[in-house]
Amino acid sequence: MKKYLVIVESPAKCKTINKFLGKDYHLMASFGHVRDLPGKTMGIDIEKNFEPKYVTMKDKSKVLKDIKQAAKNSELVYLATDPDREGEAIAWHIAQATKLPKDKIKRIVFNEITEAAIKQAITSSRTIDINLVYAQQARRVLDRLIGYTLSPLLSKKIQRGLSAGRVQSVAVKIICKREKEIQDFVPREYWVIETDLKTAKQDMFTAKLVAKDSIKEKFEVSNENDAKTVKDHLESSTYTIDDVVKKRVKRNPPVPFITSTLQQEASRKLNWTAKKTMMMAQKLYEGLDINGESVGLITYMRTDSVRLSDSSKKAARDYITTTYSDKYIGGSLKPSKKKSNIQDAHEAIRPVSTAFPPEKIKNDLTTDHFKLYKLIWDRFIASQMKAAEYDRTQVVICAKGKESYFLRVTGSVLFFDGFTRVYSEGSDEQKDDNQEKTLPLLQKQDPLTLEKVNSEQKFTQPPPRYSEASLVKELEELGIGRPSTYAPTLSTIQDRGYVTKEQKKL
Repeated sequence: MKKYLVIVESPAKCKTINKFLGKDYHLMASFGHVRDLPGKTMGIDIEKNFEPKYVTMKDKSKVLKDIKQAAKNSELVYLATDPDREGEAIAWHIAQATKLPKDKIKRIVFNEITEAAIKQAITSSRTIDINLVYAQQARRVLDRLIGYTLSPLLSKKIQRGLSAGRVQSVAVKIICKREKEIQDFVPREYWVIETDLKTAKQDMFTAKLVAKDSIKEKFEVSNENDAKTVKDHLESSTYTIDDVVKKRVKRNPPVPFITSTLQQEASRKLNWTAKKTMMMAQKLYEGLDINGESVGLITYMRTDSVRLSDSSKKAARDYITTTYSDKYIGGSLKPSKKKSNIQDAHEAIRPVSTAFPPEKIKNDLTTDHFKLYKLIWDRFIASQMKAAEYDRTQVVICAKGKESYFLRVTGSVLFFDGFTRVYSEGSDEQKDDNQEKTLPLLQKQDPLTLEKVNSEQKFTQPPPRYSEASLVKELEELGIGRPSTYAPTLSTIQDRGYVTKEQKKL
């Protein structure tokens, strides 16, 4: 007989945790939720202050029976379900369904699956936090009130098997609203006019027309006739450098990943769905075989906090010093201003230990696990590095002739690579045609020779359709849903056929 019973959510965790606890501990998995609202009725007594009526899930009767039997033969039961509202609720449901006596139950939580974290959790066990349980219950009741009321209507009026929900319905509305904006969009014509110019030393560069009469008077060309007139004027103008402004600019490192930013970046860089990202992250958290041992590689992947532990910051700095030199070590990570809807229960998503650099364990990981682990590793290390520094030069050129026009060109040179040595953020936006470039040496009042005037007709573009990454960002900014809901929501609205994905766009 084992003295202590430890219940986790997934069997994969049992394997990883088992090696940290001695022979007195027996591990079992609940395989997620064990009770829920009934499938065929509302299950909520609205008259009795929205009291929920829970039933045991069909496939969990045997799991609960086995837990109850094992608990009888144990002195203490540690409920080690996930460290969030959902996990707290599962712990409470296990306790309720098995009728375990309160004095026999301890609740333990950990953000990473390491020996130190597990043992620390055991020594700082607590009772079930009923407020967290109520928070999950309120969310589940809201889901049911909206979904159970609307879903039958959709099945009746449109087609069978459709559903509505607290988060998915808003997600669909956001996409519909954007689609209408695209349909209603009326393109506006504009012309881009650029000049190829040459310095006295025969160095070439290109400047773009931005103003007329004064650099402060923004100037746009909106039709072909005006474009031709401006082009004629520019071809007969004389050119001098009106102003040169040089300054050192810094680009700060990104903060470590939270659930939503991890999903966004995996979508941009790996072309993954939110669902795939979370499946891969779950495995990295629960543990993978490294040199024949099950090792949890990342901290808990459902979080909306960018906080890092002091020990992880120190480990990152030690790694940076050894690998890149101490000139790359950044200042202490200032926590971002905490938004009112952030739970801040956990740390950011980060590697559990700097003893496992991605390249060192590459052969132990599948290609996909390696890709995601490297993304998390690079972002974490970059977050503790110095800002990148650029020398940026902005040059204003005056073209004098029949009219006075002003053109501008901006160039930048990397002075110190900082965090960009390790990591650069992806973007949803298309790359700008006029990306900054390296400029020749230019000084105020220098004369320039015109080589060519280029004019190109363009049209304003409608707002872009949402990608999975940009929709997650929008939901997060609107305060809709939680880290745990984004992936299933995106899957559901596509599986139901409300939304289709074409070339990564919804």
